[in-house]
Order: sequence, then structure tokens, then C-alpha cells
Amino acid sequence: MSSASELAELHALIGDLRRCVLGLKTRFGDIPGMRRIEMDAERILADVQLLESDAGELDLQRWAAERAQEKIAIPDTEYDSEFWRDVDDEGVGGHGRY
Repeated sequence: MSSASELAELHALIGDLRRCVLGLKTRFGDIPGMRRIEMDAERILADVQLLESDAGELDLQRWAAERAQEKIAIPDTEYDSEFWRDVDDEGVGGHGRY
């Protein structure tokens, strides 16, 4: 079972849980125990949403790690001197500013 289908099933189960909690709240009223159960159901939904967000970030990190393994060749030849024209040396200051 893929994580997407597992998360979809989890959302469906949380929907069922919320409907049951609403039914119990109708029966027992707004008592402290019902408020705790209601908050717990909402917290579970929020935690699942955070899990989905984290899973998305993990997929991005996995993709970035795969990309980092790709090597880019950098030539050893000298750059054209025009490339460096009007460039300041870091920590030394600009050319002609002595």
C-alpha cells in the first residue's frame, strides 16, 4: 500500500472519528470529557496534516540528495580576464580605492 493511499485511508478514518465524536457530543452535551475527546480528534487531524507536510519535505530532501550526487565538471583552464573586470576583492576593497 502506498503512503498516499494510507494517508487517504487515515483521512477517511479521521472523518469517521469526527462524526462519531459529534454524535456523542449531541448525546452527552458539552461536558469536559467530551471537549477533551473533541480536541484529541482535532489534534490527530492536525498531526496527520503535519505528517503529510513532513513527507513532502522528505521527498524534496531525497530528491536534493540524489541531485547532489551528480557531479558537475569544472574546467581547470583560466577564465577570460574580462570576466573579472570591475570586480572587487573581498576583504581588500575595490581596485583603485587605496
